[in-house]
Amino acid sequence: MSHPAIEPPRPSLSLTDAISLIVGIVIGSSIYKTPPLIFSQVDTWWQGLGLWLVGGFISLTGALVYAELATTYPRMGGDYNYLTRAFGPWLGFLFGWSQLVVIQTGSIGALAFIGAEHLAAMGHLRPAAQPWIAAVFVAGMTAFNMIGLRPGARLQNGLTAAKLVGLVAVILAGLCAGTATDWTIPVDPAAKRAGWPLAMILILYAYGGWNDAAFVAAEVRNTKRNIPLALLGGLSLITVIYGLINLSYLRTLGLAGLQHSSRPAADVLGLWLGPWGEFAMNGLVAVSALGGVNGLILSVSRLHATVGADHRAFRWLGQYTRNESPIASLAVQGAITVVMVLTLGTDVGRADLNHIVTTLGFTAIPWDRYYGGFDTLFAGSAPAFWLFFLLTGLAFVVLRWKDKDVPRPFRTPFSPITPLLFIIACGWALKSAVLHAWPLLPVMAVPLLLGLPVYFVTTWWDRGRSTK
Repeated sequence: MSHPAIEPPRPSLSLTDAISLIVGIVIGSSIYKTPPLIFSQVDTWWQGLGLWLVGGFISLTGALVYAELATTYPRMGGDYNYLTRAFGPWLGFLFGWSQLVVIQTGSIGALAFIGAEHLAAMGHLRPAAQPWIAAVFVAGMTAFNMIGLRPGARLQNGLTAAKLVGLVAVILAGLCAGTATDWTIPVDPAAKRAGWPLAMILILYAYGGWNDAAFVAAEVRNTKRNIPLALLGGLSLITVIYGLINLSYLRTLGLAGLQHSSRPAADVLGLWLGPWGEFAMNGLVAVSALGGVNGLILSVSRLHATVGADHRAFRWLGQYTRNESPIASLAVQGAITVVMVLTLGTDVGRADLNHIVTTLGFTAIPWDRYYGGFDTLFAGSAPAFWLFFLLTGLAFVVLRWKDKDVPRPFRTPFSPITPLLFIIACGWALKSAVLHAWPLLPVMAVPLLLGLPVYFVTTWWDRGRSTK
């Protein structure tokens, strides 16, 4: 016996809300931290800027694919729905499971930790306080989103607006007050350890998160029009911002100065604010990170709710309040994230986790590699992230054939070239992510693949209940 999926009562998000969600999630902390390393992997400044534009172009090809999928299948859950329809419910469930146990909860925790780190720097707090601040951020924003969809969207709009004001300040400070005129100083060969492939991985990571808007497609008003506009408009805005920010860094520091800078945004803001530049930079990064935290909490919880609505054993995750809040999904997502923050964000927690890992016969997690802490988790989960991205690209092709008679309000232009470019890019990124983090793969595979026995056991239980 089938059971109906539980959906929120009505679409409530505007086009502005959807764009704010995309910008808020995508622009986190990468644009403030990774440009020095990225420009260290290329030979000239224009190659570095060119890679940023290529990253934006690749993301736009993916956005065109997702725009067709989201408008053709506008139910909440994004990739979960596409993978389920194309390849079967087992793969859709595995996708949802991976987002809950590692990928998206890890992203929320990492951004919360970054926000806490920079807020602690503003208040000269001890590093030991950072995990607890991050946990409070996650718990507080989760509780706020439990109030309802509209309060969560308003908070997102406010954080995104504050972030954009700060970004404009950095751009204007660098372009108007910067004095560097020589951008042609050769890059230190010793720093160029991996070349442009590493730079491209970091750039694609900086653009990551735009696809999360598909999780809330059913809650966007006039989905057929607004989802494509939000994806394309949001990513176009982000690409322009990233290009101008990097020009601002180059205008202030030059190529060699940017290569050796540890905090380029602080260096730029220091042109106008002097000693207060570091303080302003910490505030800007904190706001940017928290905008990503809230955006992910709001959007990803809808994915878990949709998975719960389709699987009887998890149906309690699919319940919504009158204010359109998937309260149980939010609570579970928040609890897992807080545990991650307090485990991966502390020396004691990492040591305890390594004890468990080695007891199970695996090699200890190298927490000091891949930039440490949560970045180690990111490196380990990146192959799964790109694998599911690749599978969604393939699902696009399968569904074009399988559902050829289903109306498509938006059709991806230049198909099949556009989806093919996206699939090739995802395949290359998957290969690069595997090569970059292969020592972590055995440990990271365990919690992800655990989703398969969970799926088959709960499906067997569902069938048993339905026959009674």
